[in-house]
Amino acid sequence: MILCLETATPVCSVALNESCCTIGLRETEGQNAHSEKITNFIREVMETAKIDYRQLDAVAVSKGPGSYTGLRIGVSTAKGICYATDLPLMAIDTLEAMAYGLKAKLGGQIAENDLLIPMIDARRMEVYAAVFDANLNKTKDTEAVVMDENSFADLRKDHRLWLFGDGAPKLSKLFENQKNICIIDGFKPSAAYMRPLAEKALKERQFVDVAYFEPFYLKDFIAGKPHVKGL
Repeated sequence: MILCLETATPVCSVALNESCCTIGLRETEGQNAHSEKITNFIREVMETAKIDYRQLDAVAVSKGPGSYTGLRIGVSTAKGICYATDLPLMAIDTLEAMAYGLKAKLGGQIAENDLLIPMIDARRMEVYAAVFDANLNKTKDTEAVVMDENSFADLRKDHRLWLFGDGAPKLSKLFENQKNICIIDGFKPSAAYMRPLAEKALKERQFVDVAYFEPFYLKDFIAGKPHVKGL
């Protein structure tokens, strides 16, 4: 029994996952959703499933890349639960969990030679992306990519590409004439998609240090200049 938290994007998602299925899920999307909703969502999934913290085997948190603030809130909340309950903490790659989620949704639509490219919006034409084959093996590591008409040119010659996540829809016009590129609109990360990766991490005891673990931001946080007069 694993409590999973996903806060890397504007989506705030909490799932209670067993090896066979997701038995509890609460999620929403919006500004300040993480700070306002995450603790209530955790309480709700635990109470609805009639599960006590002592029945949990571990806590898993989406480690990024993604929103600096969202990741901080998710990791801080996960650490607080682990400190209070003496549970182990596991960190799950956000983009990898998204790839598992899309494969579960599309099933037989994904051919053996296809590539899955989950994307998180990094503003303007930049995205955080990684590349996975149809068997969910990572073939290209996570990186921040500024997208243009030549992006993934080496891949799309021989593969059909599936682009998805909140960074993908803004590329529709850029790739509108590319028949080997499929852009999935409306796909959002979910703590439910973390289930197979969290189960694997638990089985292999891939735990992180609760005291010292930090999210994978990919890029350094840069504070904006305050606009309030006098600051």
